Amino acid sequence: MALEKFTNYTPGQPEHWTGRKTNPAIGNQYWYQEIVLKSAEKRPQEKIDIGLLGYASDEGVRRNQGRIGAAQGPDAIRGRLAKMPFHLGHKKVADFGNVFCLGQDMESCQSSFSNHISRLIQQQIFPIGFGGGHDMAYAHFMGIRDAIKDRTNKRIGIVNFDAHFDLRPVEEQPNSGTPFNQIIHELKQINEAVGYYAIGIQDQSNTKELYEIAKREGVNYTSNYDCAPNDSNLSALQQKMLPFIGASDYLYVTIDLDGFSSAYAPGVSAPSPMGFSPFFVVEMLRFLFETNKVISCDIAELNPLFDRDGTTALLAARLVDFMAAIK
Repeated sequence: MALEKFTNYTPGQPEHWTGRKTNPAIGNQYWYQEIVLKSAEKRPQEKIDIGLLGYASDEGVRRNQGRIGAAQGPDAIRGRLAKMPFHLGHKKVADFGNVFCLGQDMESCQSSFSNHISRLIQQQIFPIGFGGGHDMAYAHFMGIRDAIKDRTNKRIGIVNFDAHFDLRPVEEQPNSGTPFNQIIHELKQINEAVGYYAIGIQDQSNTKELYEIAKREGVNYTSNYDCAPNDSNLSALQQKMLPFIGASDYLYVTIDLDGFSSAYAPGVSAPSPMGFSPFFVVEMLRFLFETNKVISCDIAELNPLFDRDGTTALLAARLVDFMAAIK
């Protein structure tokens, strides 16, 4: 893919990466000291292992009649991540900046994000995206698909930690509730298969129509009631997922923060007290990454306007740190 210029993109910025001073004699101690700032429009000269990319848009949430504010999510995550101790050894992590929405042009924002994700994967950089509305998932998936389009084996399995299916049919415009419906139907039209597994689905967050769509499209899912962080639930879910993983050449893992209990994640557009816990997600992430099939991942729907003491931003930052460590 040729390098392009995008007017809705800004490279990594130093003001997002600050922290306490340390004794230079003991070396770097924190993320802000280790992060390198890059532009996704330029090919890095050195080896980069992990690439962070923000989707600073909540236009999809607005279209879906949700609480706006998620456009500020990526920089809130950076602010928390910057001050965390760095334990990734010799891994090189780069901040490739933000894609943002000009006016209400969500589609151009998605196109730019897709291009940057594809470019990172082609450069053998593992992307971790964060946002931003969950409409990011459509853009992210299409970026992965573009990056691997010339490979022999290219079936992508989507693993979505979420209270919602996000399978709404597109009516007037796509939004944060339609991404997986869009993906499934667009690939159907060109006879390409995609697997979709949703974890943490809540009855109170999905209509009968959405369950019917999930059944019709062969979507795998697990209820939030089966996501308690105990060995029995974890083992049962992992065994249940093995055929899905076996049928996938690559896994795209996306985490919607509204799938967590609001005790852990109050700063989202649609909080719920009945969601899963961080420890459940961490153990499932460990299981998924051990398959060596995870090609890219993201965290969606952080809304700092409704956060309490930065709790949700800190949770997202710790998930980024954990995924970067186990990749």
